Amino acid sequence: MILIVLSLGIIYACTNQGDGSTQSNDSQVPSHPKGQASVEDDVSERNILQVAMSSEVHSTLVAAVEAAQIEHVLVNAGPLTVFAPVNEAFDALPEGTVENLLKPENKSQLATILTRHAAPGSFDVDALKREAAKGRKLYMATGDYLEVVVEGDKIFVGGAEVLSTIPTSNGVIQVVNKVILP
Repeated sequence: MILIVLSLGIIYACTNQGDGSTQSNDSQVPSHPKGQASVEDDVSERNILQVAMSSEVHSTLVAAVEAAQIEHVLVNAGPLTVFAPVNEAFDALPEGTVENLLKPENKSQLATILTRHAAPGSFDVDALKREAAKGRKLYMATGDYLEVVVEGDKIFVGGAEVLSTIPTSNGVIQVVNKVILP
């Protein structure tokens, strides 16, 4: 028992910096807890966050998710449908908008905007068409409802055109051409 207490004391003394902080040998420690979002394995199917992180056309979205610190939302069991704007959708916003939203003091506003792109449930193309045919609106994670419109072969959700669909282990990514704003 004394050996355990001594070992813990030595470990604490070696990592304590005297100012209440601790030093870690792991330079990859995140600045905020990511929970399930930090789990990596080579066996499981990829979840929404993992797919987005591997997509070059979603690098701005991933940066925004990380700035808002909501990675954990995109790895939950789901099912969840995320309407994922491509980089060009963010580029189309007024100049300075993205940079302003990425500031730490705007984290809450950014999280709300991003959450507005998520719908509980799994909505593939057929499900979106059914919702539109019934005149229903999609309930979003923010509590908002977005209209689904079908025009010929095109599907629009909240005014954003669905460009493609990517199934994931915890839901569906609907790639869209616009940032869906209130």
